[in-house]
Amino acid sequence: MNLTKVLSFVFFAVAIALGYLLYKGVDDVVEEEKRIALIESAIIEKLQMLRDAQLAYQASNGKYADNWNDLKNFIQNGEIWLVQRTETTKLLDYGKEETTVTFDTLGSVNVMDSLFNERKYPDFNLEALAVVPGSGGKMFEFFADKIERNNYQINVFEIRDPAPINPERRLNNNEKALRVGSRTDASTEGNWK
Repeated sequence: MNLTKVLSFVFFAVAIALGYLLYKGVDDVVEEEKRIALIESAIIEKLQMLRDAQLAYQASNGKYADNWNDLKNFIQNGEIWLVQRTETTKLLDYGKEETTVTFDTLGSVNVMDSLFNERKYPDFNLEALAVVPGSGGKMFEFFADKIERNNYQINVFEIRDPAPINPERRLNNNEKALRVGSRTDASTEGNWK
């Protein structure tokens, strides 16, 4: 065998090894992005469920729950009142309309049966609702308070992922961490949109 053939085999082997390393590096990045997207979609689903529970809690109690234990107790034992709203409009003699609104309480339904029923969430586990998926057991951070806007006291809440798995969300002290609600505005939207 001459030197040309030996060098050809060596370069061919090196090219195959470098090609494999390049493929493996790209594949690892793609798989990591898929894993992060899957975990974040599970976090978003839980944040949406917690938002629904917070809205029901606020409708029943006039404020938002500021900790998991209060919200959990409400989900287990609380009730949502079923209210029927009826409007009647009457034409007055001088051409104006008069609208009368009446509210009738029809009954109540348990929060668990209404918001987290088996048909909507077949694998619902209340104990795991406040646990952040992919975090190793960390709980969501809960915040609720009142802020003043135009001389009115407004209830606000925020539920936040304390330790984002996505490196982009960890920048600036978890500034872009997945959350629902706001500490400074009367918003119940999530920041994933």
